[in-house]
Amino acid sequence: MRQIPDLTSCDEDAALGRSSAGPPAHPIQSLTNQNHPVTSLLDIAWPVRTERLVLRPATLDDMEATWQIRRLDSVSRWLTRAPRALDVYRADFADPASLEKSLVIELDAQVIGDLMVDIGDAWAQAEVADKAKRVQADLGWVIHPDFGGRGLATEAVQEVLRICFELLRLRRVTAECFTANEPSWRLMERIGMRRETHTISESLHRSGTWLDGFGYALLAEEWQTQEARS
Repeated sequence: MRQIPDLTSCDEDAALGRSSAGPPAHPIQSLTNQNHPVTSLLDIAWPVRTERLVLRPATLDDMEATWQIRRLDSVSRWLTRAPRALDVYRADFADPASLEKSLVIELDAQVIGDLMVDIGDAWAQAEVADKAKRVQADLGWVIHPDFGGRGLATEAVQEVLRICFELLRLRRVTAECFTANEPSWRLMERIGMRRETHTISESLHRSGTWLDGFGYALLAEEWQTQEARS
């Protein structure tokens, strides 16, 4: 299990399916020219603004700001790769394959976290494999613990869901975490994701302990139903 999503403090002040900030300041339908199909994050007109936050693609200039967050013990304990020396992190961060699926979260022009939107193929039998290409995304997130408890992570991830389903027209999103990372899986449940898997002693933590994991998912039609009710 890839332990990607991370949240380092409880973010309990946002309601299920919609952040405490209410709807985005700008309807997402206006974020792109609808005459041109949106097939990747690069096709979106950035930045995307919510009530309090700005989301935009990560650039090389964001390297040190994200490292300062990810190097914190309370954050790195949940990450697949703990940031080491700044020079090593710089090389990993600059990898085009990593950078192209990374977004940063800004509050008042300050980077307070980052997001991953990893668009990929669904499993399919060979005869229909072409219809399963780039139809889903794996999500991940990190937020500085100093900004926890204000609904900011929930607000950011909800907007990513909106981007995935309304702009990218994906059919499914997923996210995974250690069961011990309670703030992360509680966020997934607040935004309406379903717990699909509970693995037992499946993931080896760098501490040497085998840990349990949770896997969550949300389908486009489930998200649409939630939006209609909110």
